Amino acid sequence: QVQLVESGGGLVQAGGSLRLSCAASTRAFSTYAMGWFRQAPGKERELVAAISRSGGSTYYADSVKGRFTISRDNAKNTVYLQTSTQKPEDTAVYYCAAVKRLFGVPSRRDEYDYWGQGTQVTVSS
Repeated sequence: QVQLVESGGGLVQAGGSLRLSCAASTRAFSTYAMGWFRQAPGKERELVAAISRSGGSTYYADSVKGRFTISRDNAKNTVYLQTSTQKPEDTAVYYCAAVKRLFGVPSRRDEYDYWGQGTQVTVSS
């Protein structure tokens, strides 16, 4: 069982930035691909960005390409999501997710096995 704890959410003005962090409770962190999802009120949970276990491959949703950056520090068992140039439509609860995966970057919600509790990001216009 892997526990994931997100932090770093909050209120930011349009055009601003945040860094979200997700700490994992496993010593085998480097065997897990990681993803950041978000869910806005009344909408389905969607993948924002994902990263392979080594960090060598990444995936971004079209809506955040060029604005968000996913990264990981395997020595710290932590994955990050750096946001920039935020828009009001980025407002959502952001969730960290994990799946044990040797190769590739999972891009579907049903591929992930472990989820954090979420952190709220609110972008004011």
